[in-house]
Amino acid sequence: MSIIRFEIIAKVVELRSFTETAEKLNMTQSAVSHAVASLESELGVSLLIRDRKKGITLTEVGQKILPHIREVLKRVEIINQEIALATNLETGIIRVGTFASASSCLLPRLLAKFQKKHPKIEFKFYEGTYEEITEWLQSGIIEIGFVVKGKSNSYFDLVPLIQDNMVVAFHPEHRFRSKETVNMDDLIEEPFIMPTGMYQSHVEEIFEEAHIKPSTRFEVHDCTTIANMVQEGLGVTIGPELFLKTQQHIKVSKLNIKNSREVALACHSIANASPAVKEFLNIAKEVFD
Repeated sequence: MSIIRFEIIAKVVELRSFTETAEKLNMTQSAVSHAVASLESELGVSLLIRDRKKGITLTEVGQKILPHIREVLKRVEIINQEIALATNLETGIIRVGTFASASSCLLPRLLAKFQKKHPKIEFKFYEGTYEEITEWLQSGIIEIGFVVKGKSNSYFDLVPLIQDNMVVAFHPEHRFRSKETVNMDDLIEEPFIMPTGMYQSHVEEIFEEAHIKPSTRFEVHDCTTIANMVQEGLGVTIGPELFLKTQQHIKVSKLNIKNSREVALACHSIANASPAVKEFLNIAKEVFD
């Protein structure tokens, strides 16, 4: 068994394509196919299912083996980083999962400080939903993930970053425009755009605490679509300040009922993380202390 074969099959599963894997690794497609076939032959089992419609998927045994392959690759990366650290030559790559507002509002500050101290460390970013980030952490696709603290990530090691308050967003010419704080009772007759995605539970908690029901006109999953609808005057919404304050042509105000989400960085184990990941988390503590 060779590390390069592990790297190839992990990349094939990630990209679901032999062709894209070959391009990514600067190999020929036949070399990629041969490496996968050789590993399957050596192990005596089929790891991949090749389907023209669905692309590349894992067999049942492949699903069981892949996490171990990723763990081996992770350990090899840690070995290389430890050697680089001992010889004063920094190297390594950090794979980070992030959601949209974290990418635009939190990540740049963190990367700016990290890159000044460690310019040779590379990054690969995966943007998705809270659920996808948790799944990527569990499966070993990423080492670090921006998460919202909750039951789904309670078994990870967490580094708290910020408290992100829930606010009300509305059109710049709306009657709320002069209000620094909006009372929940004022929302009763307002056409409301209800988020059905990542922060819906927070919105529902606020209405439950206020003992009122929103006049829901639209239910929308995508955060950017919600912001665009508010911009067009189709209704008001409640959402995280971190995201809404970056959106153009809408205004936000505080609510008389406080509700927030705690944004944190998560990883499987800080103690067992690579030197690069540990340093990234340490710098995150400094930046958001």
